[in-house]
Amino acid sequence: MSAEAADREAATSSRPCTPPQTSWFEFVLEEALLEQHLQKPSPDPPPVQLIVQFLEQASKPSVNEQNQVQPPPDNKRNRILKLLALKVAAHLKWDLDVLEKSLSVPVLNMLLNELLCISKVPPGTKHVDVDLSSLPPTTAMAILLYNRWAIRTIVQSSFPVKQVKPGPPQLNVMNQIQQEKELTENILKVLKEQAADSILVLEGALKLNKDLYVHTIRTLDLLAMEPGMVNGETESSTAGLKISAEEIQCQVCYDLGAIYFQQGSTNVAVHEKAKEMFFKTKELIAKNGSSSLHFTIDEERLAGYCQACEVLTSSSDDASQQATPYSQIHSCMKSGNYQDIVKIFLEDNLTLSLPEQFRQSVLRELFQKAQQGNDALDEVCFKVCVCNTVCDVLQGRTIDIQFCQLFLKPSKEKIDFLLEVCSGSINLENASEALKRKMAAFLKNLCLGMEDLQFVFMISSHELFIKLLKDDERKLLIDQMRKRSPRINLCTKPVTSFYDIPASASVNIGQLEHQLILSVDPWRIRQILIELHGMTSERQFWTISNKWEVPNVYGNVILGIKDSLTRDLVYILMAKGLHCCAIKDFIHAKQLFAACLELVTEFSPKLRQVMLNEMLLLDIYTHEAGAGASGERPPSDLISRVRGYLEMRVPDIPLRQVIAEECVAFLLNWCENEYLTMQVPLPLVQTNPYVKLGQLLAATCKELPGPKESRRTAKDLWEVVVQICSVSNQHKRGNDGRVSLIKHRESTLGIMYRSELLSFIKKLREPLVLTTILSLFVKLHNVREDIVNDIAAEHISIWPSSIPNLQSVDFEAVAVTVKELVSYALTINANNHFWLIIQADIYFATNQYSAALHYYLQAGAVCSDFFNKMVPPDVYTDQVIKRMIKCCSLLNCHTQVAILCQFLREVDYKTAFKALQEQNSHDAMDSYYEYIWDVTILEYLTYLHHKRGETDKRQIAIKAIGQTELNASNPEEVLQLAAQRRKKKFLQAMAKLYF
Repeated sequence: MSAEAADREAATSSRPCTPPQTSWFEFVLEEALLEQHLQKPSPDPPPVQLIVQFLEQASKPSVNEQNQVQPPPDNKRNRILKLLALKVAAHLKWDLDVLEKSLSVPVLNMLLNELLCISKVPPGTKHVDVDLSSLPPTTAMAILLYNRWAIRTIVQSSFPVKQVKPGPPQLNVMNQIQQEKELTENILKVLKEQAADSILVLEGALKLNKDLYVHTIRTLDLLAMEPGMVNGETESSTAGLKISAEEIQCQVCYDLGAIYFQQGSTNVAVHEKAKEMFFKTKELIAKNGSSSLHFTIDEERLAGYCQACEVLTSSSDDASQQATPYSQIHSCMKSGNYQDIVKIFLEDNLTLSLPEQFRQSVLRELFQKAQQGNDALDEVCFKVCVCNTVCDVLQGRTIDIQFCQLFLKPSKEKIDFLLEVCSGSINLENASEALKRKMAAFLKNLCLGMEDLQFVFMISSHELFIKLLKDDERKLLIDQMRKRSPRINLCTKPVTSFYDIPASASVNIGQLEHQLILSVDPWRIRQILIELHGMTSERQFWTISNKWEVPNVYGNVILGIKDSLTRDLVYILMAKGLHCCAIKDFIHAKQLFAACLELVTEFSPKLRQVMLNEMLLLDIYTHEAGAGASGERPPSDLISRVRGYLEMRVPDIPLRQVIAEECVAFLLNWCENEYLTMQVPLPLVQTNPYVKLGQLLAATCKELPGPKESRRTAKDLWEVVVQICSVSNQHKRGNDGRVSLIKHRESTLGIMYRSELLSFIKKLREPLVLTTILSLFVKLHNVREDIVNDIAAEHISIWPSSIPNLQSVDFEAVAVTVKELVSYALTINANNHFWLIIQADIYFATNQYSAALHYYLQAGAVCSDFFNKMVPPDVYTDQVIKRMIKCCSLLNCHTQVAILCQFLREVDYKTAFKALQEQNSHDAMDSYYEYIWDVTILEYLTYLHHKRGETDKRQIAIKAIGQTELNASNPEEVLQLAAQRRKKKFLQAMAKLYF
């Protein structure tokens, strides 16, 4: 049965039947309706409320002899009442605007279902499956009306509704309101489920190129009085009120545009379809005129929709993109082209098309961006504020406080721009006298508010000021300014300013040191240092900021430079460059390093090599933060320089360990495994621990697909990591003579400390390398732990299964490292299902069962398109399913346990039955029965509920077991499909619960 048919049944409506001879009651009702309202030329108010009265009377339930409430009877009286309701709507020409304003959703739903019923819509079929062109005109129009209303109701429900202030509480009224609210929500739920079908129906209506007809009072009378006419005149092409094809298209385009626009919030491409529909509506209205439409369209709302679509959609056609100031400003804000916004506002000061609220909102957004650290926007904010202020002046509004604040410290540039805006905002030849007076008053008050006579003279001598103020007014203004406070009188000898007093040498040095601290321009730093050294030769200026830090290996060389100016310059350039590098300001870092390199090349080959090494590290950082982040391979030149650094054999060059670390991580991230495995010089491997670790990792990754006997490098890597994670034990005799064991967490037995290893791993991004090192630590974690808390990982079988001296390994540190590594790995790729399983196993091992379930479900979701495909068996292994079962059991979700028992290769009936016997379950219990496909479990549920006397739950279980697709006689493919469908729905329900 279709949803529409279900609605009609819910409204207890039926086909209109031909009543027998009109009784007195029917005669009175019909005559009262026709004479008092419908026969008037334009009844005021419209008789819409009669529809409510008639339908309420027709839908009143009846009470039988046993005082039981029965559905409304399908009798003569109720059929007449429904027919009268339809006649009222026909009198209003089925205008949805009028009907929607006066009728609630349940009443209008009942009315339109009656229209569908009387229009002979084929019962039991969906509207989307019906060919509108093959139906009678009145039937097709009834379907269109219903689906238009459905779409309009969905759109209207998305708008915020102002809450009506409730009056004194009355229990019966409140109950009635609550019932109507629940009924409305149920209808909306059905309409939203059918939304896709309704859209298809309306899209199909756009292909109809013929006129349609809607029922009138006359056609409804014919249907009621003569059954033979149902297939006669009432279904012919001339019966009813004619609605032209263009009028139908206009209405349908508007309604489709509204629903597309609403859906565009989640799918931007749909905005293009909405734009097409709205502009087509606009064309049809322009062509036919809005007065010719039987149904009205809110043209102001249509214009708003069109404007919004122009802003939200981008077009390759520049002319259409720049159609309105709104779209231009939207485009400028997105692209950061703020200067064009000033031009648009300046041009709009003549046309005044932008609303004040919009102008203020743009200014607020610019101020917010400026406050977030974009200093370049300060000037733009001032200019936009000036444009807004002049616009306010011309429209007679008060001047905003922001303008007054920005003009507290006027400057020549600010005055020039203000006068430019004033001149461009008024056309003196065509402007009214009122506009001229407003502009003149603004400029005059501006002069009176200024203290600097130079700025006053700039305004008063401007051409616009001279044209707007008469000679007498200008003389009066000058007199007023002369009479103001003495501090701005036109005196011959100005008062000496505080800033004109010559500064002492110590003040100048302090100012220069302040500039030196703030500057990142190499040329300016050099100039400041030359000036400082010219003032005093006693200071060491590289010490003035404690933020200037240079590694000790470099500091000793730099501080050995004899010339104090050169020493200060080299130290400060390197310190500032390293600081910029740390805060990812790579552009300034490169400028500072380049200047430092040029300087040291003249006198120190050692420092020259140091700077080349630092510039290599800077280039690695720059690539990894830029093109490398999007997957673009580094240039071959950079790879060659990295290799060259690792192979460098220049003696006595101070080296930073971090550069070697970054170089090895760089090669691993870009899969340079061949070089690390075969071409790295042996002395480098023996002397540099990071190179050795990188070589072992590269070789292990390279051999992963190979046979087990070729994995010697995996064993070597295992031994290296075990040594790093081992603790050195020392014995100490206490005061009481006993010997105690002291464990040192950071062992010196390995090639590096565990913290250094962890720091190095967190520089890796290549998934295979991360998976390899992660599986190694997981295996190391599992060596001591019992099988219950075992953690699964990919490629875990390549590692040794035992350690000769278990006591030497710091397993607490290993557990912490595993947690840190998997957390880091998930920041690199949050959708790697193997890493998600590891995270879930960690939570399971630490008794955090809800979090464990979250990650088990997430692992399945990411590799199955949110369970729309089958989860691969290597992800949801029996071990994972059993752990999910245990999590659910310990969370007291026993019905979930029973369902998960079906996921195992062999169904665990014992655990399932034991779980179902539990009565203290925290899950949805019987609402999960629809997800059970194992007939044995369903039969046990039926028996269990029968035994407990739980009739309702037993019926739910019987209903589940009675589904034909679970019949044991079905082919295996059908049974598997039924199981897969229930798995999908159950896992999706679980995901919504735990995500």
